[in-house]
Amino acid sequence: MLDAELLARIRRIELRTRRLVNTSFAGAYHSVFKGRGVAFESVRPYQPGDDVRDIDWNVTARAGEPYIKRYEEERELTVVIALDTSASCLFGTAGRSKRDLAAELGAVLALSAISNNDKVGLLIFSDRIEQFIAPRKGRNHGLRLIRDLLAVRPSSQGTDLALALRTLSGLLRQRAIIFLLSDFLAAAQQYARELLITGRRHDVVAVVLSDPLEAAWPSAGLVALADAETGERRWIDSSSEAWRRAFEAQARRFRQSRDAALTSAGVDSLEIPPDGDYARALLQFFRRRARRR
Repeated sequence: MLDAELLARIRRIELRTRRLVNTSFAGAYHSVFKGRGVAFESVRPYQPGDDVRDIDWNVTARAGEPYIKRYEEERELTVVIALDTSASCLFGTAGRSKRDLAAELGAVLALSAISNNDKVGLLIFSDRIEQFIAPRKGRNHGLRLIRDLLAVRPSSQGTDLALALRTLSGLLRQRAIIFLLSDFLAAAQQYARELLITGRRHDVVAVVLSDPLEAAWPSAGLVALADAETGERRWIDSSSEAWRRAFEAQARRFRQSRDAALTSAGVDSLEIPPDGDYARALLQFFRRRARRR
């Protein structure tokens, strides 16, 4: 049973994201993920009245008689939003948590897919599979996805990106577009192999959720830190310049390792901080992909 506050939040998210989709995202999404509109099917002998522009000259030369290419309407796409709900995604120092940002991003992507008449599904994961909703079409289905994106209460604290990728590879029989929304706060070697395998079969887009404090710390004296996923606590002296430099170097190496794994797997990525303009970042990403096509 959804409480009144959550219902009101779902409605606000739907109105905000639908406005974005209707004014900006629908065209950009379509240009990137709905390219040709038709796909080659086969060849057949030429018949009077056929368009000569469809003649397949290679087959014609081999057969000694004219053949034409046959096309079929390109089928709708399958889109899956894969949402990381590990405890580290609750972190946020810029007005909202990474999980709140991910929920709104997921809503925009889901409504963009539905407005394009594509099927869209949802996988919610931590270090276990929390929920899977099979891809379907329709506004009511889209509203259900938004509700589940916002109402999720994970049963576990950890992260297992490899498990999420293996699960999607097993569930999705046809090629799909997978938007993987995560902070990727796991060692790259833990998920690099599964990322490579999934990236060969599907179009994977890594949406990296980050917080400014995860890259650099201000001088704030003694601070008690707790690992959100393990509960481990320790005190650090953030006024120490040596500690801050070491932290920044470690964070930089972590990002480089993550980016290397994404590049090696041929996975497109974009990084969106909670205090950033995610609408602009998504549009820029769509346009970059459209130019590459």
